[in-house]
Amino acid sequence: MSSSTTTLIGIAGRQIELPTGLFINNEFVPSTSGNTLETLNPSNGKLLATVSAAEEDDINIAVRAAEAAYKGSWGSLPGTARRTLLLKLADLIERDADDFATIEALDAGILFGDSKNINIASAVEALRYFAGWADKIDGRSTQIPNGMAYTRREPIGVCGVIVPWNAPLMITSWKLAPCLAVGNVIVLKTAELTPLYGLKLAQLVKEAGFPPGVINILTGYGAKAGQALAEHMDVRKLAFTGSGPVGRGILIASAKSNLKKVTLELGGKGASIIFDDADLQNAVLWAIIGITTHNGQLCAAGSRLYIQEGIYDRFVEAFRKSSIAAVAGDPLHGQTTKGPLISSTQKNTVLKYIQNGLSEGAKLLHGGKEIALEGHYIENTAFVEAVENMSIMKEEIFGPVASLVKFKTEEEAIRRANDSVYGLSSAIFTSDISRAQRVSNSLESGQVTINSWGNINSNTPFGGVKQSGFGRDLGEESLDGWTNLKSVKISVLAE
Repeated sequence: MSSSTTTLIGIAGRQIELPTGLFINNEFVPSTSGNTLETLNPSNGKLLATVSAAEEDDINIAVRAAEAAYKGSWGSLPGTARRTLLLKLADLIERDADDFATIEALDAGILFGDSKNINIASAVEALRYFAGWADKIDGRSTQIPNGMAYTRREPIGVCGVIVPWNAPLMITSWKLAPCLAVGNVIVLKTAELTPLYGLKLAQLVKEAGFPPGVINILTGYGAKAGQALAEHMDVRKLAFTGSGPVGRGILIASAKSNLKKVTLELGGKGASIIFDDADLQNAVLWAIIGITTHNGQLCAAGSRLYIQEGIYDRFVEAFRKSSIAAVAGDPLHGQTTKGPLISSTQKNTVLKYIQNGLSEGAKLLHGGKEIALEGHYIENTAFVEAVENMSIMKEEIFGPVASLVKFKTEEEAIRRANDSVYGLSSAIFTSDISRAQRVSNSLESGQVTINSWGNINSNTPFGGVKQSGFGRDLGEESLDGWTNLKSVKISVLAE
């Protein structure tokens, strides 16, 4: 039984037709229960589409399809063939970049240009990068007493993936590409707030020629479909990007089920340290980008800005002027530089944090209010005179809210930057290369950028420490999370 379709309307009346079913075994099918979920346009709050909502029975069907594919043709497919398929998928995504950017603008509120030039481009880059690894998954050999040994990096089997709503296609590719490159199969659950990109991706998976069951993409609610995936006894690995509480729940589910391998990329409270000798214009540019890109709805957002006292006043004024110049509007329109927050719930959460900051004694530099537009818009907001024990300094807000803090010494900056339960991404701005290296070595962070923010590349690992999670996306290092290591030892018998 096939599923129905829905049509999205984009720029200049562009029509994008999408199936609304679950993608299992290379077919779109309705959920077994017939249940659905609605996805809304965050720029106006209106209904975009109604799609199938997977539950436990659907997860079971998808896992069985994946397992059959793994034990069938996919398991014997050489790395060169997997490489060809990944490269074909990358080409198709690149061909349809405008469609994906339109979908992310409508469903996630991401600026069309940011989606196309950053998110979609990163997705394509990751697929091509890991395609190159598909025939290079090697071990090593070594001598042992009375013989020799070698290691093998082997696929895990059926892997589950749960992705977030804030950069859906990009983060999907970061997990799907290495998962498939090493020979695994995948059951992927899209975020309930942004399911539509997954339906488009599924169409291209089939067009690229992947065998049935290798890639299964299901829309549904986390509490049902996500929980079923995390608890499934035949899922051997689960990769998750999202909130800390959900990540903890996944660890519990793993412990209570089959001890499946888990990698988690969770929250962040990024610190940027701007020293007196920094290029002021460059530091302001990246600081603004770091907290306003997608309205700060990024785990790597640079929400804590530590500015050395010698340039503090100049930095604050330049930051304020640049921040308030944002143009809010429809993310499909080229002149828009500020889209909506993802939902009314997230908007209210951000507004609550702003009120908390004021009640706890921080001083509002600018912003702090809703924008009088249809949809979920909030002004770019910044606080000064904040201290580490305030909620706006300790907790992940996931909104366009920055705290600007003055510091005196390098040691003070390091101490304050590390005073967080998170450790995902941080930045340093200085013209002193020795200081840059010294401070980056001292920061408790999975990633440190020097004189820029973000700067994510497919060939360098990305992930956190402390309560920002464990495991890595991207880079050769991420392959460890998608393989099992086996040692083979050969004894030489005496004649």
